[in-house]
Amino acid sequence: MSDQQFSPPTSEWYHPTEDVINNAHVPDYEEVYNEAANDLEGFWAEQAESLDWYKKWDTVLDDSNAPFYKWFVGGKTNMVLNALDRHVKTWRKNKLAIIWEGEPGDKVTMSYWRLWQEVNKFANVLRSMGVKKGDRVTIYMGRTVEIVVAMLACAKIGAPHSVVYGGFSEQALADRIEDAQSRVLITADGAWLRGNIVELKKVADEAVRRSPVVDTVICVKRTGQDIHMEQGRDYWWHDLMALPIASPICETEVMDAEDPLFILYTSGTTGKPKGVLHTHGGYQLYTSTTLKWAFDIKDDDRWWCAADPGWITGHSYIVYAPLILGATSIIYEGAPTHPYPDRWWRIVEEYGVTILYTAPTAIRGLMRFGDAWPNRRDLSSLRLLGTVGEPINPEAWRWYHRVIGNETCPIIDTWWQTETGGFMITPLPSVSLKPGSATRPFPGIKVDVVRDDGTSCDPNEDGELVIQGPWPSMLRTVWGDDERYLSQYWEKYKKFGWYLAGDAARKDDDGYFWVIGRNDDVIKVSGYRLGTAEVESGLVSHAAVAEAAAIAVPDELRGNVIYAYCILVDGVQGSDDLVEALKDHVGHEVGPIAKPSKIEFVDSLPKTRSGKIMRRILKAQAMGQEVGDTSTLAD
Repeated sequence: MSDQQFSPPTSEWYHPTEDVINNAHVPDYEEVYNEAANDLEGFWAEQAESLDWYKKWDTVLDDSNAPFYKWFVGGKTNMVLNALDRHVKTWRKNKLAIIWEGEPGDKVTMSYWRLWQEVNKFANVLRSMGVKKGDRVTIYMGRTVEIVVAMLACAKIGAPHSVVYGGFSEQALADRIEDAQSRVLITADGAWLRGNIVELKKVADEAVRRSPVVDTVICVKRTGQDIHMEQGRDYWWHDLMALPIASPICETEVMDAEDPLFILYTSGTTGKPKGVLHTHGGYQLYTSTTLKWAFDIKDDDRWWCAADPGWITGHSYIVYAPLILGATSIIYEGAPTHPYPDRWWRIVEEYGVTILYTAPTAIRGLMRFGDAWPNRRDLSSLRLLGTVGEPINPEAWRWYHRVIGNETCPIIDTWWQTETGGFMITPLPSVSLKPGSATRPFPGIKVDVVRDDGTSCDPNEDGELVIQGPWPSMLRTVWGDDERYLSQYWEKYKKFGWYLAGDAARKDDDGYFWVIGRNDDVIKVSGYRLGTAEVESGLVSHAAVAEAAAIAVPDELRGNVIYAYCILVDGVQGSDDLVEALKDHVGHEVGPIAKPSKIEFVDSLPKTRSGKIMRRILKAQAMGQEVGDTSTLAD
């Protein structure tokens, strides 16, 4: 059986309406893509004119020491100059920057003017604590307004932040503090999740005990339970912000375009987490351009990226890009299904959300509860939908389009990484869609699917996804480890100068990209390569299955066999008959070679903070091995 039999369904098209095309920032994708391809530096220089600069750049791109690329060399800027400072001099100062809702139902709204003042106050607090330009500050918090203020305040004074997701363990936090050498830790007493308190301060205390490099802890009072506050080390956020030092006027540090903005740790398949380094200049340009064009952001939009600020989607598309564009953003604390499975749909209705961007895993989780919950709500304000985090299976895509988008909202299915800083493969609203495909590369980006020798794969042939050239928001290195940066991302295709994404993909006859998943998520059965995504899509397309994960387990005869875990739709009971029915269903939908050897029914799946299923843990469990580091688990 050839790979061709596992090729994606390419015949199903969803075309944008004339109205969508005519009102899009980029009505003609091909024209703009070709313009960028013909003059990459000229193209990015033109886009950079939309930002404010203290001093314009001398050189757009310096590739003299590739792959240590530099962008907008000689340019002077600061993320906060464009995210806040410029807006408070215009009519936007009175526009809502943030609409925030806590899990218990408390609400906060902040105009650009008030957010600017809060950031200035906290920036002055940090300076009073001795934080200087270049010092790293670690942030370990829940989804509150204060995490946004803290990140922006760090950027304002030129102190690179390292945000650690609030679900990480003591050791994971300690390792990241140690690697970044952060003297200051910003945390909270706790966070609300599904009616329970996540005890952040308790974890922070133990992490600081294990990594004594920290000498100052600033704590937000969120949940109000009794916590340990160490004299001389721990300070309440609200106490500091009430002091005279917390002046609402603060000078923004003038930064070089290549100065560090933040470090964000991402888990590798092996070894310790990698501190991915992003800089002020190219990152702010690329994130804001991608958000504006892919999600067609207009002044009257209400943008909701339903992610956590603690991972790259939150950095780029909750905190930075929306503010650069002067948009109004929704941020929420808690879970999509608490207290009821319509929490998200109520938020869309209540705040008039126009664009919703979330992960396929969340969509599948909400699909479990059926159509009735969203159908009770008025979702007519929505005009665009988006997905991020992993390939979306066509079944979930269709449900999202039909039930949530009323068959009128284009779905912007984005492929990108912590390392890329922003969307790399994504439709623009004017581009025709195929369910499950991230479509085409963003203008200015050249990607391909190649074999190990660097030759391009044929249509519908699996291969390595590579990025063939630099882009403004690319990672600059792995913090403190240039060798790892070179070996992990550039070594394999060094002679071509290509970035290795680490994902398997295909390109179809129309030039559309289908990301299969991480290369460690590709299963080889009897010599045939199967993406976990296609086996999982086959399972989820059965009416009884809400979510699925597939892994390869070694087998003497076939090399590997497929072991699948399924979460069933509410009200469906697992049985031996259902196991057999699901095996037959996958055989019919994907092909006989894709039939799982074993199917196990579970209530939940181990996932990272970005919604990716941690198949490594499932595999270890299936084989009776130690599960290893689970610090990146969301729950």
